[in-house]
Amino acid sequence: MNMNDPLGDMLTRIRNAQMRGKSTVRTPASKLRAWVLDVLKNEGYIRGYEEVTTDDGHNELEIGLKYHDGAPVIRELSRVSKPGRRVYAGANEIPQVRQGLGVSIVSTPKGVMSDAAARNANVGGEVLCTVF
Repeated sequence: MNMNDPLGDMLTRIRNAQMRGKSTVRTPASKLRAWVLDVLKNEGYIRGYEEVTTDDGHNELEIGLKYHDGAPVIRELSRVSKPGRRVYAGANEIPQVRQGLGVSIVSTPKGVMSDAAARNANVGGEVLCTVF
């Protein structure tokens, strides 16, 4: 499998697992993925995640998906900055998602954080994805 966009791959796995109504989904472990999952957890979009080691010794992140009345809590998960077209925003330009109902996840010099946290810290960065 071509892995030019590991984060995009993880988001797709989450979307696919939710369509199937699965309670957990696994994705290869990486720091960036874990940081994005931290934001999703803090914002209440997933139950959490833990690092597990597969039989062949690879580390994976097992993500606990969250549902409300049988419907996935994450209604929309889209990649903003792609390997072919990076999207950067200054602290004042970070896009709001659905008038603040959703969250933009931004990779800043101070770490990966939600759009609100980045605005509060007055830092901009790469807009990785949006969640609603």
